[in-house]
This record gives sequence, structure tokens and C-alpha cells, in this order.
Amino acid sequence: MNPIIRFENVTKRFGALTVLDNFNFEVGRGEKVTLIGPSGSGKSTVLRILMTLEPFQEGHLELDGISYHEPNGHGPFKASEKHLHKIRCNVGMVFQSFNLFPHMTVLRNIVEAPVAVLKMKRDEAESRATELLRMVGLYDKKDHFPSQLSGGQQQRVAIARALAMRPRVLLFDEPTSALDPQLVGEVLGVIRDLAQEHDLTMLLVTHEMRFAREVSDRVCFFDKGRIVEQGDPELLFSNPQQPRTREFLSSILGEQAPARESLQRVP
Repeated sequence: MNPIIRFENVTKRFGALTVLDNFNFEVGRGEKVTLIGPSGSGKSTVLRILMTLEPFQEGHLELDGISYHEPNGHGPFKASEKHLHKIRCNVGMVFQSFNLFPHMTVLRNIVEAPVAVLKMKRDEAESRATELLRMVGLYDKKDHFPSQLSGGQQQRVAIARALAMRPRVLLFDEPTSALDPQLVGEVLGVIRDLAQEHDLTMLLVTHEMRFAREVSDRVCFFDKGRIVEQGDPELLFSNPQQPRTREFLSSILGEQAPARESLQRVP
């Protein structure tokens, strides 16, 4: 595998709490990987570190060959804003809570970052935004404000906004957890189309197990800051090898017993 993401012995602490301990993890180019596991197991921390929203204390991290810290006197785990900006230009992230600018129209929400960050010409950015809105099925909402949209529509705009930056890696942090159940399908449909039709590297954190099974090249089960088990989604979901994985899947899928046979019947 030629990894585009490489964690090497990364340790992340919040005060006295160690969330990731000598964490090793690689993601190949174009690979779709889903991280599953209980709340607090470190899944979202992995994404936030990749997005430069959280620093880490030990280890080494690279995105497409670019180290997250510079060997130039900033300190072993610090980097200049200019260096971090170079990393951020290669990563897009879709958050739980949409994070759209309420005072901007849908179109402006998508256009502003490419103009400000990538220095794209505004007419080119608007053309790209229009194309993306058609892709997520919201072209007719381009002049609306976020408050005029449903939660599912806002999340689809957030996906279009992330794609507007032309990222090499796209991160999804529980993209449906803030949505009403009837709106989940429309957002998962957009992500499914992205996974199937584009060569993007995608890293997803989700509790939607059936969706993870459908779209992923690999599923990783996290517990207490480490990957307990990983592999092909069909194998991991139908025949998990680790007791903790079986227990988690049985619990989240609403099963009463952690028996392996019951997991094999999950559609």
C-alpha cells in the first residue's frame, strides 16, 4: 500500500487522559475507511488531528508526504501557521453540526473558502460551487440561507463546501448524528455516491453500521485509543474475531446476545 495518511507512534493526551497511545495507522490513496467504536474511544480525535484542529504530543504524522511538524526550529510538535495551511489545503472535513455561516447564502458558503484560501477567481469558484450543488441535489437552494434549509440539506451543503476545496482526503465526523432519522438517508446517499464514483480518500466516523458495511474498503474497530480489529467489512461484520468487537456490534445493532451467529444474520 502507498499510504496517503500515515500515523507512526502518535500519542495524544488531554491533560492526564491519554486518548491515543503510540497509535499506528495508514490509509491508502483512494481508500474508503470507516472508524467504528464506542464514544470516547479516540475515533474523532484521529480526524481532528488530521485536520490540524488538535496537536499531538509524540510520534509522527504525514499526509501525502507532508509532515505535520517542521524540522525548522518551531519545536518537535509545532508547526508554523503557513505550514499548517499547506496541510489544510489537502484535507476537507464534514462535521456533525454543519458549521455553515448563517449570514451567507448557500452559494457564498461554498465560494468563500476557495476564493480566500486557494486564491481562486470568484467566477471560477462560483462555477465550481454550482456544479457541486447540482451534484448534491441543491442547485435550486443556492440563494437560500442555512436557516431556510432542513438539517439534511444543510449537511449536503457542508459536503459541497468541503469538496469545493478540492481536497485529497475527505473526513466525515458522525455526519448524520445531528439529523432527524428521516433525513439521514439523503445525506448517506450523497456520501455513498462520492465513495462509489470518485477516487477520493475518505475517512469516516459513524454509528451507521449498515452504511459502513456498504461503502467501506476497510472498517476499523476502535476501543480505548487503539484499533482492536480491522479488515474487510463483510468479514468484520459477519465474523468478528475479537470479543470486544462482537460485544460492540451486538450492542449497537440492537442484539441481545453477542453470539457470532446472530451477527452473521445482519443484512
